[in-house]
Amino acid sequence: MLTADLARSRTDGDTVTPLFVDPDDDRYQQTAAELIEIFTGHLGEPKGELEATIDELTIADTDYKIVQGLAKLLQDECEFEVVAPVDPQDIRRRLFEKANDSYPVVRQPTLGDDTQPLDIYSNVADRLGISLEECYKGMYADLDENKRLVRFGNQAIEGHDGEETTTTTQLTGDSAESYADDTITVEWLLTRYNLALAQAVLYDATEMRIRVWDSFSTVFSYVKLFGLMHRIYPIDNAGNRVESTDVADGYEAVLDGAASLFSKSRKYGIRMANFLPALPLCTRWEMEAEILDETTGTTDHRRTLALDHTDGLSSHYSAQSEFDSDVERTLADKWERANTEWDLIREDDVLDFGAEVMLPDFAIEHPDGRRVILEIVGFWTPEYLSEKLTKIREADAANLVVAVSERLDCSADDFEGMDDRVLWFKSGIHVYDLVELAEEYALPTNT
Repeated sequence: MLTADLARSRTDGDTVTPLFVDPDDDRYQQTAAELIEIFTGHLGEPKGELEATIDELTIADTDYKIVQGLAKLLQDECEFEVVAPVDPQDIRRRLFEKANDSYPVVRQPTLGDDTQPLDIYSNVADRLGISLEECYKGMYADLDENKRLVRFGNQAIEGHDGEETTTTTQLTGDSAESYADDTITVEWLLTRYNLALAQAVLYDATEMRIRVWDSFSTVFSYVKLFGLMHRIYPIDNAGNRVESTDVADGYEAVLDGAASLFSKSRKYGIRMANFLPALPLCTRWEMEAEILDETTGTTDHRRTLALDHTDGLSSHYSAQSEFDSDVERTLADKWERANTEWDLIREDDVLDFGAEVMLPDFAIEHPDGRRVILEIVGFWTPEYLSEKLTKIREADAANLVVAVSERLDCSADDFEGMDDRVLWFKSGIHVYDLVELAEEYALPTNT
């Protein structure tokens, strides 16, 4: 994503609008193409040289924020590594020890009148079994500006396996359109940039309301993946709330934000920004967000950001996330190794509470047809939890069990009336503890 200083938006009254670029504009296409060429041409080169070349392009272009913003997104798709035949710390230690008696080690050895510094480099290089050049370049190879660009998109230098990656795209999954022909394209970069501009506005979001009419499980999977507290309501084709899922065409979700949770912290707003790319996975969607604006001199003034499927945004996220959290992934892995007749299944159905719905995390099913629903509580405020539990009690979901982390600031009192269906866990959920709950509370699927 973009850093806050690279955001571009305008305000008009109480609304805020990202300053999107036109992906078909020749000027932006040329800039994007030049940047992609720069990154491709610097594969294997030091990070400092790459950044210097980008700065030269920035000087020649009046749209500083656009150039730097596009470059930031490309850098998110890069991996930089220390490339040296020997650990740079070991090279430095040996050089300093060798030079400690009387000579400082200069940064640039020469063949001038005084050849002692060069002799020190040569001596250490011979002892390490490397060349003089490798010794010199490797001495500070672990400085950030000297790290080498080893991967850009799906292009990598020879010998780089690419198994370990920390890029934004790889963390969240990439769609089939992300890398056409194994390369980052101009179109990909410009559409990704517009999405990033919208994300940057959300850094100060306090609440988000979304409405979707398709791809429900995918969208709400990302809601949970990014730890967003949510309330979900069935809606009709016009976006109005309806009484039950029986007459619903879609769903509305209210995602609570930073103002009530972290007191001006951007932590929750950034989670909303990370969630935003999930919405363009839908054919039809709408989003409204309240944005905290402190430029007015007050701490409670908010503006509105509104986006929908007509804004031309596209997503680089996968269409379906298998697990919403590490806790879920670990539980599924444990279940595969466990000796039990019960099956752990990803839950796609909704619990209909009438005017509100809930999407549980798993179903646990027995071959004889009995079934229990599992909800994992991982992120909440007391008000959020109280409201959710109230809905659960009203729905009388007798086969619903809840797993709650002991790290959360809550107790059995918060689950009054259903505390016997709560499984407390520390670092992970134990399979056989869940099986015991399933044996007790599972109901036949035909009831």
